[in-house]
Amino acid sequence: MRDNRWLELKLQDIWNRYFLDIEKLNDVKIRFGRKARTRLGSIKKQDDGSTLITINSLLKIGEVPEFVIQGTIAHELVHYAHGFSSPHLKRFDHPHKGGVVGKEMATRGLEDILILQKRWLKENWKNFLDSHHPRVATKRKVRRKKIKRYAFLLKR
Repeated sequence: MRDNRWLELKLQDIWNRYFLDIEKLNDVKIRFGRKARTRLGSIKKQDDGSTLITINSLLKIGEVPEFVIQGTIAHELVHYAHGFSSPHLKRFDHPHKGGVVGKEMATRGLEDILILQKRWLKENWKNFLDSHHPRVATKRKVRRKKIKRYAFLLKR
């Protein structure tokens, strides 16, 4: 069963296999969060100094292969290692610029998981979303033209 305890075990496993050289400088927590169409995970530093990794709760569903979750956790751990939302020294100005996450995952032996994850998402994510998280019908936003204020109106 995929629950928060299961996620904690996955985090420990990935850290021990691929990130053993990265010192855990604070408490790192992981949990399932809200459903999202475009974001698989996120990492944030908490007010108490801990780091929270949040995983899209759609990934709880058994149809999603485990390598998608592993890739998401590893992605967030790369951010931690690079000093984003962690006490580590920040190694880059931007968390994704230049493909630094993918490069780091490849150097850590996670390239196969990354390739499988990207392929599965490309081939399956849209249909998966349509069946498990359909878009809510919303009103189309109407763009309104800005009313030009002419100088003569200001002279009144």
